[in-house]
Amino acid sequence: MKIEEVKSTTKTQRISAHSHIKGLGVNEDGYAKENADGLVGQQLAREGANIVVDLIKSKKMSGRAVLLAGPPGTGKTAIALAVAQELGSKVPFCPMVGSEVYSSEIKKTEVLMENFRRAIGLRIKETKEVYEGEVTELTPHETENPMGGYGKTVSHVVIGLKTVKGTKQLKLDPSIYESLQKEKVQPGDVIYIESNSGAVKRQGRCDTYATEFDLEAEEYVPLPKGDVHKKKEIVQDVTLHDLDVANARPQGGQDIMSMMGALMKPKKTEITDKLRKEINKVVNKYIDQGIAELVPGVLFIDEVHMLDIECFTYLHKALETTIAPIVIFATNRGNCIIRITIIRTLPYSTDEIIQILKLRAQMEGLNINDGAFQLLGDIGAKTTLRYAVQLLTPSALLAKINGKDEITEDDFSEINELFYDAKSSAKILAEQSDKYMKLSSAPAKSNQSVQGRQLYVIQPISIPSMTHLLASSSCATGSFCLCVYLVMYIEPAVSLAYLHIFIAFH
Repeated sequence: MKIEEVKSTTKTQRISAHSHIKGLGVNEDGYAKENADGLVGQQLAREGANIVVDLIKSKKMSGRAVLLAGPPGTGKTAIALAVAQELGSKVPFCPMVGSEVYSSEIKKTEVLMENFRRAIGLRIKETKEVYEGEVTELTPHETENPMGGYGKTVSHVVIGLKTVKGTKQLKLDPSIYESLQKEKVQPGDVIYIESNSGAVKRQGRCDTYATEFDLEAEEYVPLPKGDVHKKKEIVQDVTLHDLDVANARPQGGQDIMSMMGALMKPKKTEITDKLRKEINKVVNKYIDQGIAELVPGVLFIDEVHMLDIECFTYLHKALETTIAPIVIFATNRGNCIIRITIIRTLPYSTDEIIQILKLRAQMEGLNINDGAFQLLGDIGAKTTLRYAVQLLTPSALLAKINGKDEITEDDFSEINELFYDAKSSAKILAEQSDKYMKLSSAPAKSNQSVQGRQLYVIQPISIPSMTHLLASSSCATGSFCLCVYLVMYIEPAVSLAYLHIFIAFH
């Protein structure tokens, strides 16, 4: 007897910090519910974000910016991701963090412009003549190889297509047979073939075969209506950054030199403004002809206080251009004064924290009793919501080790004693600051006398100087501890290595 294990075909997704968010949780009248779509509380902020969503859908918000401001752990990122869920998958949503703009390879403004172009979509509509239907026959016809030898070549392919209205048999070029093999087309599949280019697209399996297998990863589609040969409107969604990359790196040359050049590319290259202007001209031409439609998306910049004055100046200029997305900023600092529309988030109450923790526990599949939720809610109110959420998984592991199916107050109390939150850690560091080693800001001198235990920081030096220092270093009064941190900076022309040396004398 042979037993085979049937594997599930459902896609497994990692549970992230905001996996439970499905939308803004706003009713038809525009008022936010207390607990809906994974969001709890923050009614005013959610109602303001819902107005922004309506403006985006009506295409009256492009070129504007919104700031989400509030203390840490009040749901700023959650509201931004809820906006993305409300807009749907067809509207581009590009999230980034303020520190991503700092790179050793490309300029800060180039990173911002790349993300700007990622957040602007282009919906291209094209009417094509296609042959569409269910494959009833797929027969390649072979002939003798004209070059000689014993091998045979495919001269043409006979394919039968069936729709609700009728069937048709086609004789195709052998080059289309290669496309059929790449798409893994079999009898019973629903496909369409473009008559001009010969491109083949497999849409899925015909739904008449849906009862053949109990478990299958196929996508079943209905039998096409109408004639086999028809005119079809094909819609493609791309971003402006996709067009930039496609034109900046043309797919040319299959020889060894072009492959080696692509592999040995030293670093990321910037896309020139000249290329972007040419692409904008083509895009505007398509929009004027009615072929394409511009879809302004959302650029979400978290931790916006990390940006400097140059980035803000560039953002201010970029928002005034004709092709600009909606920009949503988020910060938890009180020193950011930006003259834009501001949505404020407020700290959660203990009851709201408990409701959020229940959503997270349900998402992670944890069984927690009501008393444990109350204790964890009190911990979250005293510390932060993020710290309380991070205690869920360790407590579940502890309960599993103890042989319990349900997480109780004792598990959370024990885990809470093992870890520190940010506030407790800062308090301990402040109270016991004299017991920790302190870094000296001044560089060490060779003739400086050492009394007691001190720490000297030597500025970055080259490898030969480091070798000489190690060879000549000695300590007559006691032992010493040497910690070396090696940082390599590799540039195209020169390779430098700097050593940061921290010497602790006893």
